[in-house]
Amino acid sequence: MTDMRRTLLWVVFVMSLVLLWDAWNKHTGAPSLFGGVARPHVAASAPPQAPAGSSAALGTVPSASSAAAPAAPVAAQPAAGAVAAAAATSPGGELITLATDVVKATIDTRGGELVHLELLKQHDQFDRSRNVVLFDRSRDRIYLARSGLATVDGVSYPNHETMFHALPGARTLAAGSDAVELTLESPVVSGVQLRKIYTFKRGDYEIDVKFVLVNSSGKTLSPQLYLQLVRDGNPPPGESSFYFTFTGPAMYTDATKFQKIDFKDIEKGKTSHDRSANDGWIAMVQHYFASAWLIGPGPREFVTSKLGDNLYAIAMIVKLGGLAPDATLTYDAKLFAGPQEEKKLEAMAPGLELVKDYGYFAILAKPLYWLLDQLHRVLGNWGWSIVALVVLLKIAFYWLNASAYRSMAKMKAINPKVMEMRERLKDKPQQMQQEMMRIYREEKVNPLGGCLPIVVQIPFFIALYWVLLSSVEMRNAPWIGWIHDLSTKDPYYILPLLMTGSTLFQTWLNPTPPDPVQAKMMWIMPLVFSVMFFVFPAGLVLYWLTNNLLSIAQQWVINRQLGVAPTRFKRKK
Repeated sequence: MTDMRRTLLWVVFVMSLVLLWDAWNKHTGAPSLFGGVARPHVAASAPPQAPAGSSAALGTVPSASSAAAPAAPVAAQPAAGAVAAAAATSPGGELITLATDVVKATIDTRGGELVHLELLKQHDQFDRSRNVVLFDRSRDRIYLARSGLATVDGVSYPNHETMFHALPGARTLAAGSDAVELTLESPVVSGVQLRKIYTFKRGDYEIDVKFVLVNSSGKTLSPQLYLQLVRDGNPPPGESSFYFTFTGPAMYTDATKFQKIDFKDIEKGKTSHDRSANDGWIAMVQHYFASAWLIGPGPREFVTSKLGDNLYAIAMIVKLGGLAPDATLTYDAKLFAGPQEEKKLEAMAPGLELVKDYGYFAILAKPLYWLLDQLHRVLGNWGWSIVALVVLLKIAFYWLNASAYRSMAKMKAINPKVMEMRERLKDKPQQMQQEMMRIYREEKVNPLGGCLPIVVQIPFFIALYWVLLSSVEMRNAPWIGWIHDLSTKDPYYILPLLMTGSTLFQTWLNPTPPDPVQAKMMWIMPLVFSVMFFVFPAGLVLYWLTNNLLSIAQQWVINRQLGVAPTRFKRKK
């Protein structure tokens, strides 16, 4: 039993050191122990400048005839060159900016693609004078929403490389108005004119995009529309290397549900996502924010591709049906681009709330988030809501914790007897093991009794960890005093220091393992783990600190009830 516990402690300790070292390598850009090189931090970019240059690196127009085939890998190019080329447009493109109360968007008339989107209600965590930028096209950041008509049987139609013309109209949401609209018209290409109508609504991150096709070719056509999201593979600006959330493309169908698609799989041409369905959507996901193309039911093809070095795309291709000569066809789509507010995502499309990354514990995380949200409705402060939620969890697991703490208290009570026996039989290990088991049996103590009840609770607390890490509501949310943002680290490290102190105090309350090596490990491990809390978001540290303090209080009471409280705190007779 002792050897097993010693082995487990060493495994946990070594793995902790490995993970910390790997996280540090990723943080500094050194090669990761688990493969690959960390991508560098990219600062938030400024709005796009006047167009110049060529956009050849953006990749070819999706072809309807090959929509279901996996994309072949593209030869690597210098990263800076590919991104710089992707950031440019050909001469003549006009950048049109529209603003509502929640977004400021820039659309390029070359292709009619959305090249810049500023979220006016989401402040940058490192510079509060700036807002979060989601879509962007600059030398350092590529993230675009584009659309057009796919090439069919080698015939090209208006697409994201076509020069559109903007019709006159308001560019800023007026007082008393609910929406601002931009209409773009393409020239006739292969007998087809495409009109794109963007509608930005008050208080809404969901953009209506209407496509109007006019057939002047003199023959019946079968056009296909593609909706695409393009992004570089860099993590979002400011993403910590000590905790990881998914960044990359995702898709959803009713048959296979939510599927994440790793950039590395696209790079290697080894994606295994659905190729076609009669429903579903595509998205690009990052910490706290997401974008998604949403359309109604009907056949569609899903395509992922590599457009250049560190530049990737996910697209849907939709068959629009027959378009007779001189006929007009209208197709409606929606483009969501904004924060991952769970309740609002649920209302937009089936499964869209899954872009909020809860890891493997979503089945527990969703009800915990619901409870946290209900507490916030009552308390009005996310920090106090975290404290209240931990209190409720401790109450729910009170008797399970009490069983564990009683077992640990009994172990602490018999510890002097065990230590004396170990000293007496230190040269007889086999007899020592037998004698130890006899003591446990006579005292009715289960050496694992203090562990198993706590192990049962671990999934719930890991799920809560992901709730707090993934919830955009924590961004810019104050608690008290010096904590102005629960999603960033404590600026004065007060919470991490209290967390470390509480962990060490809890270790002191626990029974000292009879094995000296285990005893040392019990003190070393809290110090090792506490390093991570100095860079964790304040909301996460508050959650762990509250849990520690409540555990200490319960353990202290039980220890005193069983007469094993530390001697220095016992009342003198």
